[in-house]
Amino acid sequence: MQLKFILDLIQSERQALDSTILQSLSSRVSLVNDIGHHIIQAGGKRLRPLMHILCAKACGYGFNSTETSHISLAAIIEFIHTATLLHDDVVDESTKRRGLSTANTLWGNAPSVLVGDFLYSRAFQMMVKLDNMAIQCILSDATNLIAEGEVLQLQLQGNLAISEQDYFDIIQYKTATLFQAAAELSTVILNEELRQHYREKLALFGQHFGRCYQIIDDVLDYSGEVDVFGKNLGDDLQQGKLTLPLIYALKNGPKDTQNYIKTSIQQITQDKTQPNLAKLHDCLNLSGAFAYARQKAIEQADLAKSYLWCLPESEYKASLYALTDFMINRQT
Repeated sequence: MQLKFILDLIQSERQALDSTILQSLSSRVSLVNDIGHHIIQAGGKRLRPLMHILCAKACGYGFNSTETSHISLAAIIEFIHTATLLHDDVVDESTKRRGLSTANTLWGNAPSVLVGDFLYSRAFQMMVKLDNMAIQCILSDATNLIAEGEVLQLQLQGNLAISEQDYFDIIQYKTATLFQAAAELSTVILNEELRQHYREKLALFGQHFGRCYQIIDDVLDYSGEVDVFGKNLGDDLQQGKLTLPLIYALKNGPKDTQNYIKTSIQQITQDKTQPNLAKLHDCLNLSGAFAYARQKAIEQADLAKSYLWCLPESEYKASLYALTDFMINRQT
């Protein structure tokens, strides 16, 4: 099953989502509109709202014309994710995302941070209107954990002693948390019986899906094609972030590879010297770091799929399996 089939399967929901996003993004302040539209309409797969809608449909929600909470929640999830991107790009001093110049490059850091705050607060305004305490608890916890993850990553920047467990803690907070929330939220809008049956299992599906997604993202940061990946390659290393490929190579690679990585990180953190990405790619590849990281991603994907057994057979369930497999082979 190809991604296009999955997207076509929920075409009407995606159109409703786009409409909700545009309506909810509206502000009396033109700069908010400009920056908000720039990042929201810059493309991207919208995986988190896509997953949420697929999970809701797989649970049997959204077939009645009065059932629209999944669309509102999908928009809320996208706003929260977009807010984190705006803040991340400022913290990381990124210049490119989704193949375009970042908002902080075009408008500056202060407007980007403030519009990120606007998107967070708009998401919570929309959330309150749904009048569901479970929704508010899930999303408030998620946004708090995302912030903790950002601080933890900052705290461990340039730390050569970072462990694989530290890495998984960071990606759980920063990335998997929102995927987990997206999947879990699809169950809290169901009736009590269905909610009890699906909630824990789909939350775990989303958690492991999110971990898989981030591991592959970290592999692509060194091995992707910039025009396809949509971001500058080597950004993580240039920001002093040690992700799974580097952590593995530092522990298991040949001594010359370990020494080269250590020297590169020290040069970056001390005098901002740009690393030789081609050489670094070869070192990571020869050390088995890419193969190891991809295997870890496959393990997370398999764990994610293991929780989908609870869903009744449908095209939506099949799409969740296919979407998880797509994560392993993606190039963007």
